[in-house]
Amino acid sequence: MIIAEKTVAHFHYTLKNEAGEELESSNGHEPLTYLHGANNTLAGLEKALTGRTTGDKFSVTLQPDEAYGEYQEGLEQRVPVKHLQGLVSKSAKWKKGMTAVIQTEQGQRQVTVIKVGKFMVTVDINPPLAGKVLTFDLNIVAVREATEDEVKHGHVHSADSSCGHDH
Repeated sequence: MIIAEKTVAHFHYTLKNEAGEELESSNGHEPLTYLHGANNTLAGLEKALTGRTTGDKFSVTLQPDEAYGEYQEGLEQRVPVKHLQGLVSKSAKWKKGMTAVIQTEQGQRQVTVIKVGKFMVTVDINPPLAGKVLTFDLNIVAVREATEDEVKHGHVHSADSSCGHDH
């Protein structure tokens, strides 16, 4: 089966920056799974996966406009320290340059810490990889038809059909 609209693709990836340095990888973990055609992954990645099939291994380099967008100056916000998530331990402290997660009306968002105060933190709300040219090494593990519920809900459900939230 090929990856097309209303299919579920399972793939492993290694993400590299322009210098070829590995930023992250799914190897050794569960593959990434998404519903094709539902805007659940980067536009350039979805385009590169279209028409591929199980066993395909390939690389694709994405320009910022196909990935996380161009970096935009001035996208800073002050948020209460208590709203930041992602410290490695309870005793750890937020520092400039660290990546945190905040909850927004649109869901979770990664931000970069710019300045830390006692109660408030200034964060850059650009995605941490905004403005970067990225290369993905991809390995398609499996492709299947999406279920009616997955298509209706716009996302993949787990194997046990519970999707972790109410519909």
